Amino acid sequence: MAYLTQGETGEWETVIGMEIHAQITANSKLFSGASTLFGAEPNTQVSIVDAAMPGMLPVLNAYCVEQAVRTGLGLNAKINHTSVFERKNYFYPDLPQGYQISQFLHPIVGEGRIEIDLEGGKVKEIGITRLHLEQDAGKSVHDLHPSKSFVDLNRSGCALMEIVSEPDINSPEEAVAYLSKLRMILRYLGTCDGNMEEGSMRADVNISVRKPGDGLGTRAEIKNVNSLKAVQQAIDYEVARQIEIIEGGGKIVQETRLWDPNKGVTRSMRSKEEAHDYRYFPDPDLLPLHIQADWIAGIKETLPELPDQKKHRFIGEYGLSPYDAGVLIAERNRAAFFEAVAKGRDPKLAANWVINELLGILNKNATALDDSPISAAQLGALIDLIADNTISGKIAKDVFPLMYETGKDAGQIVEEKGLKQVTDTGAIEAVIDSIIAANPDNVAAYRGGKDKLFGFFVGQVMKETQGKANPAAVNDLLKKKLDA
Repeated sequence: MAYLTQGETGEWETVIGMEIHAQITANSKLFSGASTLFGAEPNTQVSIVDAAMPGMLPVLNAYCVEQAVRTGLGLNAKINHTSVFERKNYFYPDLPQGYQISQFLHPIVGEGRIEIDLEGGKVKEIGITRLHLEQDAGKSVHDLHPSKSFVDLNRSGCALMEIVSEPDINSPEEAVAYLSKLRMILRYLGTCDGNMEEGSMRADVNISVRKPGDGLGTRAEIKNVNSLKAVQQAIDYEVARQIEIIEGGGKIVQETRLWDPNKGVTRSMRSKEEAHDYRYFPDPDLLPLHIQADWIAGIKETLPELPDQKKHRFIGEYGLSPYDAGVLIAERNRAAFFEAVAKGRDPKLAANWVINELLGILNKNATALDDSPISAAQLGALIDLIADNTISGKIAKDVFPLMYETGKDAGQIVEEKGLKQVTDTGAIEAVIDSIIAANPDNVAAYRGGKDKLFGFFVGQVMKETQGKANPAAVNDLLKKKLDA
């Protein structure tokens, strides 16, 4: 069912297509050997090719081509055996050549698709129109001087994959889910690090509105949106803006707009160019790219298990809920951590401890999983102590933060603190007898029908044993004695 927004004249349908610019994970640029390392001093990673010095010829980086093919395969897309690099002509201070080497009519990757996960366990398929390779521009810096702008060409020539979706997205939530899933796939593949805050992944969001059943409306493009939160907010604002204009008797202008996160608005940047405005033509310095089928097949054999495959396996093999499986596969290292914890153990219990306890304490302390002071082996050993009744689940939750703080194993902490569970039924029975004897009124009330008092007796036993009594044994013995 389409996502609809209520306006003054009735309901409106939102139509969204996205163009994701993903910087390829590679040590050197698309057409030169200059470094791609993030954070270097301005203009220190610029070859004479990147600076467009006269007479310089681009040389295609084969590894970047491999990364693009790998991504296409991960998007269930068609790999085109022949693709062509073209010049996209426009002038901007941070574009040294006065054109961008890109692909247009003949991209390296054709149609594909990915699934996105929505609330309530719903799944929606989003079509991929194409993936093409192109070089990045430099960066204009406007905040270092009151009246001057500066240009940093470190990013100039870095390899980008532009991944263009079909207009299959109908809400801000779907847009965020699409971007999240795409970033997840690229990270699994190792083709882009997905760091939006560093600019290595940026979203252009094309938005239009229409009455349900009508043809496509005029779209506006929100350029270079650099976070999931910004994508959601920009779409919310832009949908409301367009509906208000149309309902007020105005017309939407096809244009490029920018998202202003400080003011929470989109603002006009320039009229939207069409393809003919860029005067595309094949780059005379680069021959058409021909890719052999056996080379593509070789790359396909190296693909890892991708997020959707892993999610379905976790549900089928481990019996996890779709939600838990989705949380665990969100990062490749997180999924591997869970599988190490779950090996030979109750997978649902392992999932609970990884999701609720470990990820909870890591988030609270702003710590990455790779820097966790508790290893998968240590967490697994804690779960083993619960499984063999050495400690109760409640005591385990007291042990866990001590493991995090000290880095010690659970067994060592249990020994040092004297936390072993009391499983001796004789000792537990003696405690129960003393509590029953000390509470005759509550015993009579329980036997008179006040079943909720059972929890009172359980609490008293656990308090007396400092939480060390085996809960199952406590419940079993209490029931027998109180019901006698």
